[in-house]
Order: sequence, then structure tokens, then C-alpha cells
Amino acid sequence: MTPDRRTSPRERSEQMRLIPSSIDANARRLLLAKALRSIADGYVSILLPAYLLQLGFTAFRVGILTTATLLGSAALTLLTGFITGRFGHRRPLVAASALMVATGLAFSSLEGFWPLVLVGFIGTLNPSSGDVSIFLPLEHSLLSQSVADRDRTTLFARYSLTGSLLGAIGTLLAGLPQLAARELGMTSVQAMQAMFWLYALLGLGAGAIYYRVAESPPESPGSTLQPLGPSRGIVYRLAALFAVDAFGGGLFIQAILALWLFKRFNLSVATAATLFFWTGLLMSLSYLVAPLIARRIGLIRTMVFTHLPSNLCLIAIPFMSSLQGVVALLLIRSLLSQMDVPTRSSYVMAVVTPPERPAAAGLTAVPRSLASAVSPTIAGLLISASTFGWPLIIGGVLKSAYDLTLLLMFQHIRPPEEAAANAESPSAKHTL
Repeated sequence: MTPDRRTSPRERSEQMRLIPSSIDANARRLLLAKALRSIADGYVSILLPAYLLQLGFTAFRVGILTTATLLGSAALTLLTGFITGRFGHRRPLVAASALMVATGLAFSSLEGFWPLVLVGFIGTLNPSSGDVSIFLPLEHSLLSQSVADRDRTTLFARYSLTGSLLGAIGTLLAGLPQLAARELGMTSVQAMQAMFWLYALLGLGAGAIYYRVAESPPESPGSTLQPLGPSRGIVYRLAALFAVDAFGGGLFIQAILALWLFKRFNLSVATAATLFFWTGLLMSLSYLVAPLIARRIGLIRTMVFTHLPSNLCLIAIPFMSSLQGVVALLLIRSLLSQMDVPTRSSYVMAVVTPPERPAAAGLTAVPRSLASAVSPTIAGLLISASTFGWPLIIGGVLKSAYDLTLLLMFQHIRPPEEAAANAESPSAKHTL
């Protein structure tokens, strides 16, 4: 019934390793580059709404620009399968880093709304605490080639851990503009624009790391990257469900959640940065636990049984009258809400054939990006009308519906390592 089986001392030791022993040099490079990008994403997701409010834009316009950034990422992500099939992984990753540099430089100098919307659409700015850019499917498809099947979920968990932990550290940098404005006599806008220069510098560092990525040879003679084939039906169903989850999540991505806190509680940027630092640390802890739980109850059950309670916390947040109550629920939610991230990534890569992986990564990421791109504009409009927290309630209900549907539709479709473990279990042998 479950993929659980007795593990050997060697397997238990492997589970506790910080980095799986089977990974190659490419995986290490991707983890390092992910760390640099996550620092940038951490503070940008908080500074972006604060910066736009400083420029005099309404909450609705903040939502529009956030939507533009996500739509642009979705458009690039859609081409992932074609890009990797034609150019491999190294060149697209380096090109995406160059785009990150250009994005930072543009945001450091532009103040008009529509020019910023255009840059947001074309560039790599990430208003979310998670990765929604072209980097994500490119790295996922390469990571799946860089580790043994038995360690795949662990590697994806470490990848997510790297992003969450360094993103949490990055959120603390969102308090630097306030310090610079006080100590150096800069205006708030100038201090925030300086942080976009740092964003460009971090993109340059990531590009230097990606430049050293080695292209992997085909996994078997004659195998090539290809569009979806035998796994098409599974991927399309997953993509549809992921879109529902992402639409709900887009209603309260980190930039929108920060905007709501600014409006509802008049929270300062420095206080928001501290809060998101702690939520990020708790998310990091959940990434360490996720593969251990998945080994015992399976990827799908881990995704659902940890995600559903976090959504109930989310629904309860708007009913809290005090900031302390909101903070408590956000912290509890952070311990649970992201366990589905590495397990979801691992599951998608596991249930498709190796040549289909880049296309599957792109085709499951694109609907998520498109769906989450629409939500911030709606959330901005709702926050402009009322600070009660309707985006959180609607998002929590939608994500709960996704959890239950995912369990019903996919609990019987197991990745290879779970199917093998089930076949080796005493109960399975007895049945045979």
C-alpha cells in the first residue's frame, strides 16, 4: 500500500548526507548558482512592492507589474523543451543570467510605470519566494540527469533548501535601503535602486558559474531530447492541476503578501524582511524533512498531507485581528507549505521517460507560471478595495481543492523507486 520498506544502514546514512553522493559536478554548480540567485530573489520580492509604492503606484498597479513579470517568465518557460533540445543547457543558462543583469540595471534607472512593466515582462525579476523564472525548468531537467534515481528526491530537496535558506538570508538585505537612507542621506528611492545594481551583480556571478556547466551526453545511444510522447497524458493532467494550485498561490505570492502586510498593518520594510527571514528558515527545515517523509509514505501523499494543513492556516489568517496572530499562523504554515515543492519536481521527472524530461519540466512549469501570473492583478484589485485578506481565503480554498484532487487522480501512479520498493515489500511478495 505504501512505498515504505526497511532501509539498510548504508541507505540511512545516505539519507542524512547534506548532498547525495551520486550527484555530479553539474549539480554542484547549479546549487551554487541557485544560492546566488536566491539571495537576489529574497530581497527583491519584498523591495518590489515597497519600491513601487514609493514611486506612487497603487496596489492595483503593483499587481499589474507583478503579473507582467510572471507572464514574461511563463512565455520563456514554454520554450524550454525546444531550447534545451537545440542549444543544450549551458548556453541558455548563461543567456538567462545576462538577462538577469540587464533586468537589474534597467530597474535601477527607470521610474515610469509602463517602462517598468515592459522590463518586468522581458526580464527575470521574481516577485515570489519560489523560483518562477526560465532558470527553474532548465535547472530541473539538468538536475534530473545529474543524480541516481534513488537520490533524485533528495537532490531536489537540497535544491529547494538552497533556494529557501539563501532566499531567507536575502530577505534581510531588504532592510538595507532604510539603513542607507538614514546613515548616508540617500532618498528611499535611490537606496532601493542601488539594490537593483546588486541584483545585476549577483546575476553576473551566476552566469560565471553556469559558464562552467558541462553538457551531458545522451543517456543511451541514439536518445535525444524530444517533445512529449508516451507520458503526454500524465503530464497534461499534472499541468492542469498545477495550474489550479499556482493560481491560488499567485494570490498571495511573497510580493503580494508583503503588500497586504504593508497595507493592513502598516508594516515597515525592515520588519517585513525579518518576518520573511524566519518564514524562509522554517521552509528550509521543511525541505530537509520532505524526502524522509516521501521515502515512507510516497511522493503524492507527502505533497497532499503536508500541503492541506498549511492551506487551512492560510484561510484563517485574515480572521486574525492582531499582527501577532498573523505572524504565528504564517510561521506554522511555513513549516508545511513547501514540502510539496521538491516532491512535486521529483515526481514529474520520475513519471516521464528521460528524453521527455525537459519538455515535461517546461510544460508543467508554464501553466503554473501563466496561472500564477493572472492572480497578482486580481489580488492587487482586492487589496485596493479591502484589506481584509480575501486573496488569502480564495487562494487557500483553491489550493485545498488541488490537494484533494491530486490525491484522487495520482496516488496509484508511482515513480520507479516506489514501485520497486513496493514490489520488494513482504506484503507484495505474499500477494504474488
